[in-house]
Amino acid sequence: MAADDRLLTFHPRMVAAMSAGMGLSVIAVFGVIWFRLPPDARETFSWFQRITLLAFFGAVLWILYRMATLRVTAYADRLRVRNVFKSYTLKWSDVTALRFRPGDAWLQLFDADENRLGILAVQAAEGARASRAAKELAAVAREHGAGPKNAGPKKPTPRS
Repeated sequence: MAADDRLLTFHPRMVAAMSAGMGLSVIAVFGVIWFRLPPDARETFSWFQRITLLAFFGAVLWILYRMATLRVTAYADRLRVRNVFKSYTLKWSDVTALRFRPGDAWLQLFDADENRLGILAVQAAEGARASRAAKELAAVAREHGAGPKNAGPKKPTPRS
């Protein structure tokens, strides 16, 4: 899909900045430690140990990258949420509620199956910017059919 059909995109600035800073720090610390080791000390590391260190280093950098790229994007027909470990795409008809109450760490989405999904891109740490984004996203959601589904008239419960 083209970028033009996006109605709203939000990503946290503070988390991205912190993740980038931490990533650069990790690279610097690992690099300095490795290259400050005397060559004979580096030789004591087996290939398995080196691969393990690189795998750990890569995993940390991958998690920091995913944190730096958190986002929520609203389209006319769907909502796309990118969290740290998983991304979600929901049709507007599957979204029943968005909630961002004082004290919540991030925006909460409730789907048609009554599952709760945290939208990590809209975090309380962003302050007023996140509150505005939550309100704008809720307005877009209402405009495109999100909200509680009317189950019709309630059936009377039998009395004993």
